Amino acid sequence: MKYLMTTAAVLCASAAWAETPVLKVYTYDSFVSDWGPGPAVEAAFEETCGCDLQFVGAGDGAALLARLKLEGARSEADVVLGLDTNLIAAAKETGLFATHSVTADYTLPVTWADDTFVPFDWGYFAFVHNTDMTPPANFRALADSDLQIAIQDPRSSTPGLGLLMWVKAAYGDEAPAIWADLSDNVLTVTKGWSESYGLFLEGEADMVLSYTTSPAYHLIAEEDASKAAAPFDEGHYMQIEVAGKLASTQVPDLADQFLAFMVTDGFQSIIPTTNWMYPAVTPAGGLPEGFETLITPEKSLLLSPEESASVRDAALDEWLNALAR
Repeated sequence: MKYLMTTAAVLCASAAWAETPVLKVYTYDSFVSDWGPGPAVEAAFEETCGCDLQFVGAGDGAALLARLKLEGARSEADVVLGLDTNLIAAAKETGLFATHSVTADYTLPVTWADDTFVPFDWGYFAFVHNTDMTPPANFRALADSDLQIAIQDPRSSTPGLGLLMWVKAAYGDEAPAIWADLSDNVLTVTKGWSESYGLFLEGEADMVLSYTTSPAYHLIAEEDASKAAAPFDEGHYMQIEVAGKLASTQVPDLADQFLAFMVTDGFQSIIPTTNWMYPAVTPAGGLPEGFETLITPEKSLLLSPEESASVRDAALDEWLNALAR
């Protein structure tokens, strides 16, 4: 009888497990790292959804879209998290995303009214450096210096693509000349953000392409005030990161539930001290102590998704031509 009862219990448990819905979310590698938002977001959402939330790291941000294009409607993803405004137009062109009905009191620097993608955080790109050096005040000064920078590949990384848009938004037709002058300063181009930031921390590069919020990590998590973001007088390019639901998902209601959860306090309160970005909706408790020490760009730069898509190929060619010399 004991054997029969044990067998029945196992069968019941197996059936319950089989009925647990699974939500698969493609995102970038740092999001799912032990120190990233992924583990905390997974725990918080699973408390409310009665589901199994599975994050799948797919390289850096821009690599997400490349993978999705390759998989098409056969993709196992239900949600893609980690694209940004520079990739929205290209993502919509695939026809792979469905619309949403999420609304929120966003605290973004711009008005948000996109019916396909939901924003979850934002920030400004910047070059991070050690405070024992005097940083350049703009791209021209950087090009005139002997400083060595680590940047990311715009074909696989959203910060890398953001840098191209930053130079393009700031200099327009002069962008090719800026890149030609900067080429000697580029120590290395890495596939993703984690690799280049690691090289900077190891002392291999003088500065690294990152965010104005990156020093908050060192200050809050490590009690280290030796890192800072260099304010550039041309302005700083903004990044707004987004998530979207795949039209091919077999669990559309669960995907909608996750997108709605993203703009709640349960998700947004996790972002500042795990993804080290500004939340799209300010949490009830506000921003953590230490964020008030960050630089605030005097000028914000941002191309619309359509503008970004229209200049992306030309900007990439300008960058490739300069670095090939």
